[in-house]
Amino acid sequence: MSEDLKKTIIDYVKKEYLEEDSEEDVDENTPLISSGIVDSFSMVSLKTFLEKKFDIKIPDEKATTEAFDSVNNIIALLTEFKVT
Repeated sequence: MSEDLKKTIIDYVKKEYLEEDSEEDVDENTPLISSGIVDSFSMVSLKTFLEKKFDIKIPDEKATTEAFDSVNNIIALLTEFKVT
């Protein structure tokens, strides 16, 4: 797994979805959706960010809550599109 890819996703999640003074930490295993860090609306913006950043198209049927529930799951999804 590319550390740059992991860092890019974690940095985006922290910047976009956590308050600046949040004590919450995010790593590659942190539940994003099931913990409430990312909601359904935010998941759409995260999908859009990933598509633009990596010049890919993630089909809606692949953009499941399970696929977006952790950085590791997102990386697994991106790997299907040859993003490494």
